[in-house]
Amino acid sequence: MKKTVIIAGAGPAGLTAAYQLLEETDIHPVIFEQSDIIGGISQTYNHKGNRIDIGGHRFFSKSERVTDWWYKIMPPQGAPALDDILLEREQKYSDKGADPEKENRVMLSRNRVSRIFYLRKFFDYPISLKWQTFANMGLARTVKAGCGYMKAQVAKKEEDSLENFYINRFGEPLYKMFFEDYTEKVWGIHPSKLGADWGSQRVKGLSITAIVKDMVKKRFGSKDNKKVETSLIESFIYPKYGPGQLWECVADDIREKGGDIEMNSPVKGIHVTGNKVDYVEIEHKDGSVEKRDCDYFLSSMPIKDLIAAIKGIDIPGEVKQIASELPYRDFITVGLLVSKMSIENTTAIKTFKNRVPDTWIYIQERDVKIGRLQVFNNWSPYMVKDFKENIWLGLEYFCTEGDEMWEMSDDSFIKMAIDELEHIGIIKSEDVIDSVRIKIKKAYPAYYGSYYSLDKVKTFLDGIENLYCIGRNGQHRYNNMDHSMLTAMESVDAIAKGSKDKTAIWSVNTEEEYHENKGSQE
Repeated sequence: MKKTVIIAGAGPAGLTAAYQLLEETDIHPVIFEQSDIIGGISQTYNHKGNRIDIGGHRFFSKSERVTDWWYKIMPPQGAPALDDILLEREQKYSDKGADPEKENRVMLSRNRVSRIFYLRKFFDYPISLKWQTFANMGLARTVKAGCGYMKAQVAKKEEDSLENFYINRFGEPLYKMFFEDYTEKVWGIHPSKLGADWGSQRVKGLSITAIVKDMVKKRFGSKDNKKVETSLIESFIYPKYGPGQLWECVADDIREKGGDIEMNSPVKGIHVTGNKVDYVEIEHKDGSVEKRDCDYFLSSMPIKDLIAAIKGIDIPGEVKQIASELPYRDFITVGLLVSKMSIENTTAIKTFKNRVPDTWIYIQERDVKIGRLQVFNNWSPYMVKDFKENIWLGLEYFCTEGDEMWEMSDDSFIKMAIDELEHIGIIKSEDVIDSVRIKIKKAYPAYYGSYYSLDKVKTFLDGIENLYCIGRNGQHRYNNMDHSMLTAMESVDAIAKGSKDKTAIWSVNTEEEYHENKGSQE
């Protein structure tokens, strides 16, 4: 009889693991997903034909293994002219019953444009050393920023907080202008109380020095993305219908290859005998509970929930407490369909109807709660039902389950979101055609509180030989999508080799060498 791997979660990590098991072993994977959605936070939410990418997923990795994997599922396609894209869609899908999501398993090549909205003006992100940047800042701010940066290079701060991490790379004035408020919006606490770990995992190589080096390389014709800090990349690939399209294709392939995926079936109990998981308890939609034997168990469920579900062995009280107190940040997106925006394209980039070219815009203004604004038209024109006439926006808010924002009614929250965008001059309320609100729990594992005792939980979990923690929530680490995939790949490698060493799995997105040479993607 074939051995069985049970996988908790049908997000990027869980789906990658199942696919790799089918490709590289004769082990049978079974995925149990608690919701009815494939892809986790990498899903694509479809609202009346207008698609939302939860959080924004640029497909870019310095890992050839990950890039080759993506291309195997969805081959790359060039970037046709915008009019050609519209014409192709109108002609190809005019026939009733056509299914573009299955007929178009391809990746589009996209230009990366992200900017910061601050002082009611646009600044490049990452901050550039262009004349327009200094003009927008004004003479006084520019001089202050320059002096602050020079001071930071002479008197380095101990990097015992995210605040000091940023100050060492940009100087205190630039940190306060472009990082402080946004970071507090994201995490709900001041950067001085957050660990530097988040910075080292997300923007390790980003600094004024890195920006200058990048400018010099571009000046002399060097465009090797593998040697460019992730935050400085200028292009990426993207599924025509958003990230969820890729993961839905992967799920289809898993089923066709003989794997199983059961939706609306959360893992409620994990039974351990000795030092091995021997079966799990699955709760089905009708409330019934089923025991399923397994030879291996891969968990992408939050560590907090994983520890609470383990049965059959004694769990040290300290481990239980650390896991139960692990902090998370939750997420709300408001989709707004508008006939037009109040801001126009002032860049040199040509766009349809002179619309702004940004994929997303960081909102650094202190008088609104919105953290980031996505323009889905610029991710892919296929994300918008009527690309020609409408603009599909995603307003991103960061909160904690149970707080004031989380508990607001949909109507009240959407009204607040519209009012905020109107207040900072990006839209007019009368131009809003449609709207929707989406809430995502545990979107971001947070780096404070009991997080700093997580090693004790990891040591306990590693003692269970056939249990592997994968993905963002599975490792309580703010992984990019490619990092989550790599944790799954490393786990399958270990299973295939019969190795009990899980060091490589936990090391993804932690080692400096990994950042420098192997992979990262926003």
